[in-house]
Amino acid sequence: MSDEPTRVGEMITQRPRGPLGHVCEHEGCGKDAGWGFAKPKRSSHWFCYEHRGDGEAYL
Repeated sequence: MSDEPTRVGEMITQRPRGPLGHVCEHEGCGKDAGWGFAKPKRSSHWFCYEHRGDGEAYL
């Protein structure tokens, strides 16, 4: 999945990036995130292995 905007005028959300490209969104975590979750045409949400279950809410 890409963080690039899909429509003209759509803003790119800047998030801190880790070595793998994404950081876990679980509050207080901050580990590298390898699991991305999103519905079609929605922004992605990223979680680490430990918190990947939190991403199910975004499917």
